[in-house]
Amino acid sequence: MPFEPGPLSLLPAAVAIVLAFWFRRALPALFASVITGSLVMFVYTGDPWDLDVVSRFLLPSLGTEGYAKILLIYLWCLGGLAGMWGKTGAAEHVANVAGRTLVRGPRSALLFAWALGCVFHQGGTVSTVLVGTAAKPATDRHGISHEELAYVADSTGSPVATVIPFNAWPAYIGGLAVGTVPFLTTADEAALFMFSSVPYNFYGWLAVLGTGAFAAGWLPALGPLRAAQARARAGEGLDAPGAVPLLPDPGQQVARVQGYEPSLLDFVLPIGVLIILAIVPYLYGINFINQAFVACVLTSMATAAARGMPLAEVLDGFLRGCGLMTVGAVVLGLAVTLGTVSKELGAAAYLVGIIGDAVPAVVLPAVLTVLCMVMAFATGTSWGTYAVVIPIGLPLAWSISPDPAYIQVCFGAILGGAVFGDQCSPVSDTTILSAMFAGCDVMDHVKTQLPMAIGAAGFGVALSALSVMTL
Repeated sequence: MPFEPGPLSLLPAAVAIVLAFWFRRALPALFASVITGSLVMFVYTGDPWDLDVVSRFLLPSLGTEGYAKILLIYLWCLGGLAGMWGKTGAAEHVANVAGRTLVRGPRSALLFAWALGCVFHQGGTVSTVLVGTAAKPATDRHGISHEELAYVADSTGSPVATVIPFNAWPAYIGGLAVGTVPFLTTADEAALFMFSSVPYNFYGWLAVLGTGAFAAGWLPALGPLRAAQARARAGEGLDAPGAVPLLPDPGQQVARVQGYEPSLLDFVLPIGVLIILAIVPYLYGINFINQAFVACVLTSMATAAARGMPLAEVLDGFLRGCGLMTVGAVVLGLAVTLGTVSKELGAAAYLVGIIGDAVPAVVLPAVLTVLCMVMAFATGTSWGTYAVVIPIGLPLAWSISPDPAYIQVCFGAILGGAVFGDQCSPVSDTTILSAMFAGCDVMDHVKTQLPMAIGAAGFGVALSALSVMTL
């Protein structure tokens, strides 16, 4: 019989989350969740094809454009870049320069990482990777725990992309919002309406500003993050005892070329090419981000060769950097597969359906926020959550109060709630990548980040309700 979304639709995601916290490892948790989804589907359909996990779920998921982009662009290009920086000593050199000019201690090191996150706001994955890669040498030098760096990188990833949306997000989200309410008839109108809803994206603002306040020392760390901070400042380790980072430090894995003098050019030129090629074409309506990453790593390789590094060493640095990404590629592949399983089981649609439409106007933004938080946390994707909630949540808001200002508040609640879940989920690509490039254990990152993020989310829900009452 055909599968109908129900409580069992949530079982694979629940298995992933519970086992990730239990075993403190994302890999076995994700694998078990995919197997669970296969079994749930088979129980309902009776089709043996649903038990063929590899052919039914894994291969179709890994063959998608989204995973190819993660593998080729974010992992291989940036892995190759990390390997090149290991060969040239560029990252360490930048840390030395920053230490003499901008970074004087733990506070300025964290502020440096936070500022980088605000600058690299083209998307969550882009930001988390670049912040971790660029800031880690400076934060390591000044005793910043890897949990703190991962928190700053993650909280200035997707949250910044939604509050400074000069990136691909408005085009995607606007496309989902077209036609959901009477006054959004074109993609341009919907994208502009997203911009107008940004002030009501309270979680996004609180995550970004709260992280900045934490970096500046104005906001104290909570719970496990406070313990990680105290451990690192006391010189007892930048990682928790027993931590297993997904990505070892490239500086320790890729030997620097003897006789090669590092220069700011080895760092600034590749990053400059990336920023220019990502932002300038976007101002003219062209998405050039993939090409920007390829150009970035090629620039790094060409710069090293032009400055005297033998070609064999250049290629060795690139390949060794790519090799460091193998475990991360497997984890992200399983995360993408879990997303496919959850979609076929109708997990998101089921969550939306159980809300119903008997919701008071003042409560709806809070309900939408919490719904998106739960859905994105379970599935590990904000964009997937938007695809389900926006076409249902905005018409629901319009049916309760046909006031554009009210729709803005609800739209902002959806934006923030999905970002929270994506940022904090142990099966999210941004969570995994921010931990990976900060040199942090994934589950250590999740556990230390959650209390800070939940606090921001709680204030965000309260501000959404207050905004409705003041309309």
